[in-house]
Amino acid sequence: MGRDQNESRTLIVGAGAAGRMVAGEMRLRPEHGYRVVGFLDDDPDKLGRKILDIPVLGSISDLVDTVKAHDVRDIVIAIPSASGHTIREVVRLCEAAGASFKIVPGVWEIILGDVTINQLREVRPEDLLGRETVSLNSDEMTEDLRGKCVLITGAGGSIGSELARQVAAFDPGKILLMGRGENSVYAIDQEIGQYYPDVERHAIITGISDARGVESIFRELRPEIVFHAAAHKHVHLMEAYPDEAIKNNVTGTKTLLDAAVRYGSERLVMLSTDKAVRPQGAMGASKRLAESILIDRAARGCDTKLMAVRFGNVLASRGSVVPLFRQQIRLGGPVTITHPDVTRYFMTIREAAMLVLEAGLSGHGGEIFVLDMGEPIRIADLAAHLIRLSGLEPGTDIAIEFCGLRPGEKLHEELWYSDETLSRTSNDKVMVVQSPAAGLVTDLEERVARLEELARACDREQVHEELADIFPDMKHRTKHDEADTGS
Repeated sequence: MGRDQNESRTLIVGAGAAGRMVAGEMRLRPEHGYRVVGFLDDDPDKLGRKILDIPVLGSISDLVDTVKAHDVRDIVIAIPSASGHTIREVVRLCEAAGASFKIVPGVWEIILGDVTINQLREVRPEDLLGRETVSLNSDEMTEDLRGKCVLITGAGGSIGSELARQVAAFDPGKILLMGRGENSVYAIDQEIGQYYPDVERHAIITGISDARGVESIFRELRPEIVFHAAAHKHVHLMEAYPDEAIKNNVTGTKTLLDAAVRYGSERLVMLSTDKAVRPQGAMGASKRLAESILIDRAARGCDTKLMAVRFGNVLASRGSVVPLFRQQIRLGGPVTITHPDVTRYFMTIREAAMLVLEAGLSGHGGEIFVLDMGEPIRIADLAAHLIRLSGLEPGTDIAIEFCGLRPGEKLHEELWYSDETLSRTSNDKVMVVQSPAAGLVTDLEERVARLEELARACDREQVHEELADIFPDMKHRTKHDEADTGS
């Protein structure tokens, strides 16, 4: 059998540095069995040329025809700087062409010139968002964090644990890992101890709404920098238990702010959510109240720099749609989606944590930062991609069912209010709200006191009534909704 029959005819999408590295590696290592028949690239200056004596056969839109014309068996996606939209379109074309496809590793491996054939991998959900190109100024981060006592609330969660990993890399004096879930806090504590053995760390099992517990942490350990990631985040669960949303997201945040100011912390950075914008459910409303409390406290003056960072969903975090869809696919379906047109903003865990650090450590106090989440993604398209990435066909092998929006859920999320204006910061993926105090909750102290009283009494219906009175966009829950949410 001749060599051509043993080799896989391969098409490389992208004739830039990454594509050239892949082609060169395949040529140097013929034992892997790839034969590059050509490139595809949208740069008009490359069309019709040869790169490494390999022709650029057309643009990316020509992929399906090129696969047929050149009997391509394998496709390598080698465009690490591409947007999520471009990656999703390339994946769609690869699926339509019926060829197997893989993608190059992350952008930093490309920059460092470390790409090898063995690193080519299957496309992952995070690739559909675009490539991670966020970088931090390591010198500035080290300057800000070295030797400091850093407290992370919600440290066992997806974002909290990633913040802990990144903070630990910048040589803090102490890292305080605080959360209510002992197993998750234990896990990140052990991980930090393994990879950063010289960093002093404290695993703390305390909830942010425990005023005495929070007080003791600040009195004894004196955290200088606080990243506040703890929150109840599940929309439909907070519709069923709005009192818990108030206790944790509102009272807990207020307790933490008071302690940080009282004990002289340098800064506190609260993680917020796009669901705080024109909230239609208890979770978003509680986070908007938390934003209001923080901005109000900063406006009244204090030495502690207080700020919030607002962003959308985190891809593949616990409780997000990707792990749920994967589990449903493993079980043979159906994949359940609330509505055919529902969209959400997504960001990878690593990128979100990096940008939170960037915003939080650069803020002067009183800001609401908004992370550039790119374009919203249609959830039905994401589900179809995940099914196909599992080697199955949507609607044939795995059914997709639409179950309807649940109470408190929105069809499309927003990242800022219409009366908020944004300006860019030194990082083009971080924006800051101009005049963040504009449009915040009026009669704030009285409103919060009333909500806290109702929450302590576990009067869920009245909590909803009060929230709906504060936030006109919030849909009041009916008795039928209560039955649906299991409250």
